[in-house]
This record gives sequence, structure tokens and C-alpha cells, in this order.
Amino acid sequence: MASFPVMFRLKRFLPRGLFGRAALILIVPIVTIQLVVSTAFIQRHFEGVTRQMTEGVAIDLAFVLDEFAAGATPAAALAWAERVAGPLEITLRFPAGPEAPQTDRRAFYDVSGRAIIETLHAKLPSLQAADVTDAERMVRLRFATPHGDLVAELSRRRMSATNPHQLLVLMVFASVLMTVVAYFFLRNQLRPIARLAKAAEAFGRGEKVPYRPRGALEVRAAGQSFLDMRARIERQIEQRTLMLSGVSHDLRTPLTRMRLSLSMLPEDEETAALQADVTQMERLVDEFLAFVRGDATEGAEEADPLALARSVVEASVRGGGQVALLPPARVLPRVRMRPQAVARALENLIGNGLRHGNRVEVSVQRVAGELVFSVEDNGPGIPEDRREEAMRPFTRLEAARDPNRGGGVGLGLSIAADVAMSHGGALRLGRSERLGGLRAELAVAA
Repeated sequence: MASFPVMFRLKRFLPRGLFGRAALILIVPIVTIQLVVSTAFIQRHFEGVTRQMTEGVAIDLAFVLDEFAAGATPAAALAWAERVAGPLEITLRFPAGPEAPQTDRRAFYDVSGRAIIETLHAKLPSLQAADVTDAERMVRLRFATPHGDLVAELSRRRMSATNPHQLLVLMVFASVLMTVVAYFFLRNQLRPIARLAKAAEAFGRGEKVPYRPRGALEVRAAGQSFLDMRARIERQIEQRTLMLSGVSHDLRTPLTRMRLSLSMLPEDEETAALQADVTQMERLVDEFLAFVRGDATEGAEEADPLALARSVVEASVRGGGQVALLPPARVLPRVRMRPQAVARALENLIGNGLRHGNRVEVSVQRVAGELVFSVEDNGPGIPEDRREEAMRPFTRLEAARDPNRGGGVGLGLSIAADVAMSHGGALRLGRSERLGGLRAELAVAA
């Protein structure tokens, strides 16, 4: 059970992209193999070879010590021992001076040095101290003999291999080379996936970018499936638009005849009520068509978000609404969007605010990679538990908001939410801290 929190903590440090994870899957086994092989080589092969070579040197040293101990006097013992040590490339000093090692000395990272010292102590009981820290790779040994302490020096090359690092260097070089080759190969394999994701993301925002399936068979199959899906959706949208055009014409024609007929009748309360019904029916037809159409035929372009919001606010002011545009905190860059769709979404949000309040404030700001259009009103707002319901099509929360101020058909927030989603963003509802009513944030990807 404790492994789950550990895995959760480790997951935060793992790469989130497909390329990073694939590279990690490639590199971790290579590094692990290097560590395992290096450890096995150093601890077994390299250390074993060092011990075998040191055992051979220990035999030579034991022979020299026996010759030294056999001398009748210290001078004769040294002369006799040097006669034997010379051909064995062993230098003797007697008596031992102050530079003679007092204790075993080796660097903490010297693995072969540890093996040398341990083997010499095991084979030569008279060994008192060994020093393997000399920069010129000389080993100094101090022995206790019947004539006094004797110092022997010999090259470390006789006790450890001089080129074990070549195998490690070759292994590391080959691993780095293969990792670089695999990196470029992996990048070429993942590039079609990134292009597919880019094409899908653009299509979700209502854009159509050129895409051609490439890469492995599985990636090509996924790309072809995406193209087939995009073609079906585009064909469906085109058929729906053509159908709605016909429906719009068929509905507007009888409404126009009804309006003309009502204009010829005497003006009284019943006629005025019928004219109001016709006007409402035309407005309902327009909202239905706007919701279903979704500006699917409009292309994305670079637009000034502040100028777009200002034009919508000015149009609302000319219509008699009390709407104000708050100045942004900093200069806003141009953003690629569908201006007509965003403008219609803002019009719906502002109209919704004026319908349920008498004052609306609009602001535009860029936050964390998003362009946020905020529309706040001083109406009754929407309860938190019904905000998600309010964004559903044909949902009217008249119990929560004032029905005497005029009601719609429940499509204003739905259209705004659909526009936000088509731009890679979302519609977020909350409570306005400044006006006390509803705060609707239309966020689009920037």
C-alpha cells in the first residue's frame, strides 16, 4: 500500500510528453546495462585479475624476504636480497627511513588498491603497512624482519591491469553513439504523431490544416482514420448548413406573410399581441439557427481582442444597454480566432446580463496562455449548483432569475460555451465580486 504514494511522488518528475517518455524508456535500460556490466567487471573480472597478479608478486616478495632473513648480518642480508630483488624489479631500502609507510594507505575510490592490500596481507604475514597512493604508481611495502624493518618498492603495473578503463570507455562511447542514433530515429518516428495531434487540435478549433499520413503503419492508420472522420464531420456540417438554409427560408416566408397581414389590420391590443408573437418567433428562429450553425463556415484569422470587445460593447450601448468596457491591465496581442463567433458569444453574454440586470461590465485580459473575455452583471446570478445545468441547450433557469425582465430560449450560454470550446477554451461561470451578479468568463486559447 505504501508503494502508491511513492509512485505518485515519482510521477511528478517523469516527463509528460510522448517524446520524453519514449526517450526515458530508451535511455534507462542503456544506463542500467552500463551500471550492471561496469559493476560486474570491476568487482569480478578486474578485481579478480588484480588479486591473481598480486599473488604472483607476493611469491616474489616472499622469496626476497626469505633471502634477506637468511643473511648473517644486516649488510650481508641486504646484499644477498638485492641480488635476488634486482632481476625481479624490486627496490629495497634498509633500514626503513621516516618516509616508510606507517599504516595502510589508499584512495577511497581505489578498488584495485584495496584488493592489492588485502591480498598482500593474506600472503605475507610480515607485512606491516602498504602505501598505494604514489602518483607515479609505485607501491611501498614495509616488512618486519629479524634484522629490522625493511622497505620494498615495486611498480603497481605488476599487480593491476593498466588499461581496464579502455573497455569502460569503449562501452560508454558506444552507448552514447547508439543513444544519439536512437534519439534521431525516435524523433523521426514521433514527428508524425505530433503532426496528427496538431491537425486534430486545429480541427477542434474550427481550422483545417494540411495533413498527410506518414510514419509507421499504426500511425498511418490513425492518420487516415482522422482524415476520414474529419471528412465525415465536414460533410455532416455542410449538409446541416444546407438544411438549415432551407428551413430558414421556409420559416421566414410564412412569418413575413403574417407580419404583412398584421400590418393591414386595425391597430388594437390583439394585433399588437400577435405582432409581438411574430417578432418573438423570428427571434427564436434566429437563435435556433445560430446555435445549430455555430459559425462552422467562418475561417480563423488574426484579430484584435480589445477592438472586438469594444465593437460589441458599442453596439450594445447604441441599443440602449448600460454596458462599460474596462481598460486592460496591459497591451493585448492579436490572437488567432473566429471573430464573428466570439462577437456573437459576447453579444449573447451581454444580452443575458442586460436581460436579468441593468448594468454590465466587460473586460479582456490574458491569463496563463488564455484570452479571457469577462462579462459581469448586477443581476441575481446563478446558484453554484445550477451553473453547469445553465450551459445546457434549451435550459431556462427562470426560477433563479427574474422572468419579468424577458426570457430567452435557453441558448445564450450554450452558444457561448460552444464557441469557447471550439477555440480550445471553456466558459466559466461564477459570481461577480464587483457587481454581485453573474460573472461569465469566455476563455479562448491564445
